[in-house]
Amino acid sequence: MALTIYGIQASRAVRPLWVATELGLTFEHVQTDYRVGTTRTPDFMALNPNGHIPVVVDHRPAGDVTVWESMACTLYIAREHGEADGLNLVPATPREEAEALRWSFWAVTEVEKDALTVLMHSFAMPVEQRKPELAHAAEQRLKVPLRVLEQHLAQQQARGESHIAAARFTVADLCVASVLLWVRARRDLMAQYPLVNAWLTQCLARPAYVSLRPPKKA
Repeated sequence: MALTIYGIQASRAVRPLWVATELGLTFEHVQTDYRVGTTRTPDFMALNPNGHIPVVVDHRPAGDVTVWESMACTLYIAREHGEADGLNLVPATPREEAEALRWSFWAVTEVEKDALTVLMHSFAMPVEQRKPELAHAAEQRLKVPLRVLEQHLAQQQARGESHIAAARFTVADLCVASVLLWVRARRDLMAQYPLVNAWLTQCLARPAYVSLRPPKKA
């Protein structure tokens, strides 16, 4: 079996790319950049009629399985291509599975929209197009979910577990970190949540994630 992952690192496609790299899988990465129209071609629209990346195609003996939506792609790869041995990032117990599901969906529903607003209006957009007031309002709203995660990590530490779902890094951490990385540069905000900040720093220092980051310009 082999995987094909469509997308670019500087997008939500980093999520399935990260999990596949963590698991040491062999996969084909098809550079598909939404910024130049490649997600609107007939061939790509046949894979995902929404015209969004990422898309994962799992080439299986019984026929190809196509997955889109970044969190679905990530959780699918972990479940279908990882081993639930309690050592790697794949959930190995019902509790770990539940944590991976709920925190991944939480990241999308409670964090992603405001995190993206902060990213776009603080760093990503041309300066003349940024609206600092939107970034500020989004930061204020993010304090609620960040407080929730801070409390959860404190509870985890009390039970001797340093990550979201277990004592080890799992796909739950990967999914949440892949959203919160958009606000990691807002140091004043992150400093208010020391457990979240330390956990996120640890996640983003993992070799699999570092290997996906574009090289710094000289």
